[in-house]
Amino acid sequence: MNLRFIETFLWIVRLGSFSAAAEKLNTTQASISNRIATLERELGVQLFDRDMRSVTLTPVGQQAVSKAEEIVRAVSEFREAIADPTSLKGSVSIGTIDSIVHSFLPRLVERVQERYPGIAIDLNVDTSLNMAREIIERKIDLALIMGPALDHGLVNIDLGTYRCVWVASPKYGLAGKRLTLADLASYPLLAFSKGSVPHHGLLQQFREAGLEAPTISNSNSLATIMRLAKDGLGVAPLPRVILGEYVDAGSLEILDVTPAFHPLTFHAVYADHPDSLLPSIIAQMAAEVSLCMADA
Repeated sequence: MNLRFIETFLWIVRLGSFSAAAEKLNTTQASISNRIATLERELGVQLFDRDMRSVTLTPVGQQAVSKAEEIVRAVSEFREAIADPTSLKGSVSIGTIDSIVHSFLPRLVERVQERYPGIAIDLNVDTSLNMAREIIERKIDLALIMGPALDHGLVNIDLGTYRCVWVASPKYGLAGKRLTLADLASYPLLAFSKGSVPHHGLLQQFREAGLEAPTISNSNSLATIMRLAKDGLGVAPLPRVILGEYVDAGSLEILDVTPAFHPLTFHAVYADHPDSLLPSIIAQMAAEVSLCMADA
């Protein structure tokens, strides 16, 4: 019995259609259909009820799911335990956000490359909202985001909390002063993308201070925010961990603002698939790397 056909069966169950499984497995729908037809023929049973609009498990197919997961998980665990990590081939798709790119992602990629040199990383950088949607829809293998992402079958691992500070160019002359949100409201403000957790948190702080919502220029790129702040085009709240070279060079100054900006909490999110332990292993690596850099 072909293990790949059993894995295909499970992907159809997870994603709900032959076409979605074909896209996930980078093959054609006809190939997926042939695999399932072969598997059903070998077993002498029908696993799916098919019609023009949907595919559903038969009673026998429902019984087969747990057994298929046991088989695939056992093979995956055997491979991870016995095989030489340097001999493993394949790819893992990771969706992440700018905050992580500019903090611990380089160290994580370095560790993955050292342990699994034959594994390619397909990296996509977007907002946490979009990356959470991607992992929920199983379009990526691992999400490193401001989480958690809640959905059946998803595992969330805490990656720690990162302190944020307000920063500005020295041209504003704000360093060393005790500032409030009311003081900042008279300056251009730069912040995370609209709809993000930090953006909502910033607006909430102004509401709690009894202030009108300020004019905020938003970006999902921390590099863009840092460059604009460095050039004196606004005041911004940013994770302290990414500001080292800017603060050391004196191009950005940390401000004393009350209340402090909300810290950011990150999670590694992956689907608990029996056929691939690699996302869970990389998630644990991410936790080890990130917690070394996060605030205690």
